[in-house]
Amino acid sequence: MFDYRNNLKRILAKTTGEEQSLRNGLAAIKLILGMTDEEQAKVPTEKDQKSKEEKRLNVLLASLAELVKTPGEPKAKNSALSVIHQLLMAPKVDSNLKKNLQSLEVAIRSSKTTNDVINKKVFEKALEKNEKTKRDYRKGKRYTVVRLLSGCDLINDSNRCVFTLKESQIHSLNLKTGDIVEAVENESNPNYEADLLRVVGFHQLPSMQVDQISTFKYAVVQGRSGHLSISRNINGEKLRIRGKTILLPVDSSQFSENKVELSDGSIVDLAWYDGDVRIKKNPSEAIKIRWIYQLDQPENAVKTKKKKAKSAEKTTYLTKLDMDLHFQRVGIAIGDNQNEAMFEGIVSRYNGIPIPIDAFQGKKKLLENQIKDLDIVILVTAFAAHDSTWNIREFASKYHVKFAVSSSKGFQSFERALYRAEKGLPAYEGNQTIEYQKLEQ
Repeated sequence: MFDYRNNLKRILAKTTGEEQSLRNGLAAIKLILGMTDEEQAKVPTEKDQKSKEEKRLNVLLASLAELVKTPGEPKAKNSALSVIHQLLMAPKVDSNLKKNLQSLEVAIRSSKTTNDVINKKVFEKALEKNEKTKRDYRKGKRYTVVRLLSGCDLINDSNRCVFTLKESQIHSLNLKTGDIVEAVENESNPNYEADLLRVVGFHQLPSMQVDQISTFKYAVVQGRSGHLSISRNINGEKLRIRGKTILLPVDSSQFSENKVELSDGSIVDLAWYDGDVRIKKNPSEAIKIRWIYQLDQPENAVKTKKKKAKSAEKTTYLTKLDMDLHFQRVGIAIGDNQNEAMFEGIVSRYNGIPIPIDAFQGKKKLLENQIKDLDIVILVTAFAAHDSTWNIREFASKYHVKFAVSSSKGFQSFERALYRAEKGLPAYEGNQTIEYQKLEQ
């Protein structure tokens, strides 16, 4: 404790009988006495110390009980390790207690989740009532789609544009000019003016009312950075406009929705207005990039050396996502049995039961009978017919089937869609950042 006696003697010796000197002396004495009171308040009492130790012990015991019940539970592990570190940092820790705490720390760190615990969680989750929010289709209003180079306009019966939607919201739906859709205004999301509910019909708009748009899908970007161009698509078809072969220079700034860096091997969709006068003189100003596909294996789209292709494929198959389907029935919505074997192999790789769904015919009752008994359904939009897309989404929602979309026919795109469906993540990957946990090798 601070020894204030000598300071008080000096103050009293220098204090005279004058009023100002007495006041100064009194203020100095109060200041010293206040310092001693603060020091006493800072010193923890034995009761406070005991209360802290009891709280730490209770937290430690509760965490250990949770770890015994659920081995490897992350929150319980972190809580227990935190308390152990606090106890080890305390002064005058008994040597035997220190050894026991260190042994306990090693045991907690080595605690891992067992297969029995995983199966128990899956079983308990299956028994839970999963009440999903249902869309009220009665609130939707009908609009006609007018396609733009990127996105679309929704017009009402008076031919007035009510909403303008971005390409990222409608690309997977494969909408075209003349589609009749039901939509509701979305006030909570500032990025989109409306939410599409479903496609309900189609009528041909007069050619004089809309600008005709031509597209070139799955175009392959080639060249080095700063000197990229497009001349063909993934099927080897040449880019032709009005019968003339075009070599189109491109750059990332042409894609307005997101800052995506184009590189050699990128896959894009192109669009242009047929009546644009710049098509003949300067096609690069008239032709716009409508969509950039998020592909992790551009080597498959362009001609590369066989050795590189094999090594890239081998690396991809060695990497495995942290997912176990536990023999759930997985519907693969594709068309005309294309790439069926590859997708079935991916599902089997994660202990799922693959069930192909023919999404090419678009028969509504047949699709409903196939989907209602599934646990998961993955829609491969590159293969599915336009009429089937909305039916599959509707039946998946109706029968509470986990649903996700693979926007391309690549191995990794389908694998990630399967991961999103199983983990309850967004159905569409789009341009958002989603963390895909991988198994430790």
